[in-house]
Amino acid sequence: MHAFTHRTARKLALVGALAGAGLLLTACGSGDGTSGTDHGGTSAPSSATAPVAPSASAPAAGADSAPGDFNDADVMFAQMMIPHHEQALEMARLADGRAEDPEVKKLVAAIERAQDPEIRKMRAWLKGWGKPESAGHGSGHGMSGMMSDQDMKDLAATEGKAFDRKFAELMVAHHEGAVAMAKDEQKGGANATARKLADDVVRTQSAEVDQLRKILDRL
Repeated sequence: MHAFTHRTARKLALVGALAGAGLLLTACGSGDGTSGTDHGGTSAPSSATAPVAPSASAPAAGADSAPGDFNDADVMFAQMMIPHHEQALEMARLADGRAEDPEVKKLVAAIERAQDPEIRKMRAWLKGWGKPESAGHGSGHGMSGMMSDQDMKDLAATEGKAFDRKFAELMVAHHEGAVAMAKDEQKGGANATARKLADDVVRTQSAEVDQLRKILDRL
């Protein structure tokens, strides 16, 4: 009976020791897990948010810049294309309340969406290059496609289908002038960013000229 009691006591002691060890391991495990979670909760956001500012600001900082070499052709392209684009936007604004054709209205929106940001880019280039926005280039110096004051007055005096037709006619000539200027930049420009914008102008405005001619065919 004494031996049985002794063995029972030893078993109980062993079970108690094992249980205690199990509780200790559980506590350590939960502590590590909590610690890992805390580290993940505190360090992950900081490591995740840290690169966000540079990546978000880098495109914004460089979006309107034209790094690298540039020449007189690049400068002239920007100086001449800015007022050319500005007149296209003036023509587009005249469409508000005057245009009737849905396709003309859609094209007007596309012109505004493309050319306003391009003006901002070219102004930033000239500022970065240390060049004035205007160098006094006259309308006869490569500014092909520019509308006269009378053209703009005549356009403003129309509405409905008459406006749609006149707008399409004038914008074909205006776009063709921009494409010619952009092709000059493609040939003579040295700055990669300026040449890329010239590529965009040739591509988008040539496509819009085709669209405008189709509109004229059905008006």
